[in-house]
Amino acid sequence: MKLWLVLCLALVFLELQDGLCQQAKRRKEAGENRSRPGGKRVRIKPPKAKEGGGGGGGRGQSLLTQVLDKGRFVRLGQTTTLTPGRNVELRCKGSAIGWAYPSSLDTFNDSRLSIKHSDKYSQLILTSPSAADTGPYSCWPIVCDGSDCEKDHDRTYVSYIYFTDKDNLFVPSAIHVELVYLRPSQPAVVPCRVTDAQAQVSLHREVPPEEITANNTTLVTYDPTKGFVLQKPTEDYQGVFYCKAVTSGTPQISTKFQLLFVEVPSSPPFVSLEASEQAVRGGDNVSISCTVLGEPEADVTFHWTYPGQDQRPVDIRTSWRLVNRGPGRTTRLTQSVLTVEDMETIDYGTYACKAKNQHGETIVTTDIIPR
Repeated sequence: MKLWLVLCLALVFLELQDGLCQQAKRRKEAGENRSRPGGKRVRIKPPKAKEGGGGGGGRGQSLLTQVLDKGRFVRLGQTTTLTPGRNVELRCKGSAIGWAYPSSLDTFNDSRLSIKHSDKYSQLILTSPSAADTGPYSCWPIVCDGSDCEKDHDRTYVSYIYFTDKDNLFVPSAIHVELVYLRPSQPAVVPCRVTDAQAQVSLHREVPPEEITANNTTLVTYDPTKGFVLQKPTEDYQGVFYCKAVTSGTPQISTKFQLLFVEVPSSPPFVSLEASEQAVRGGDNVSISCTVLGEPEADVTFHWTYPGQDQRPVDIRTSWRLVNRGPGRTTRLTQSVLTVEDMETIDYGTYACKAKNQHGETIVTTDIIPR
């Protein structure tokens, strides 16, 4: 009897233990299923935030950044103010990147500027920047279709960087007096750009002394990245002007600007050809002048053909000057003069001058005959 009771108690104990084990097993399996579907551990990643819009003129977030100390980066906005003298490093993401920067850095082939490319980004480094380096800096991806590559205009990122210098409120110019041409058909800009966007700037005529008010009524507006914009220039704005800038210190004066009113049409060169003599003797000297009147800033190139070409030496000299032909009639006179000394038989014949500008070309001829 006692033995039977002991066996019953032992069986009850085993069943209870088995039930507890099964319950623990089920809890363990349930926990595994929550953290390891299919028996594998999964790390759940939070969803990525989408990039915000608009930086420096392109779609999406700007790829143009500035590298700061200790490997920190900052995305550049439409305008940025930096301190002169401190080296600047800009980066633009992408394997093929193009850059643009103030033209003065190209004009003087400035060794302070360097651009380096890598597989993931391109970097522009400017050492010892000064107020003269103020201007727009931009980058863009270059997209290629086979061997044809072009700028991606939809993803061009621009930041206008001010190198603010209290001693140079105006961006320095190498020219003491700059020419500004006024045309009735298009706005004109008096380019007194500043290095501090907060500076108060005014436009002044030198003689008679007068301040030109900038507002919508006078059709004169001011942009610190460009200067004063004359929306509808007239002859009344001819003369010498300068700009004045004021911050918290002493006012500063810009370089001077000579404003000239122009009414010369944009067209291929109007050319005249004139010889010192048409009929000459052997041994005489003859000069032939090829003259162009045109737009003041329109460059003209000349090409000559003549009878003794590649066989006889000639002297060719080119020059230009501005000519005032009356009120509102400032033009550019460009001239090329070909001189033949000690005329020989081979030098007689037709002399042709071809003048070319950005709008086209014109050819004129004249004949030199023996006397």
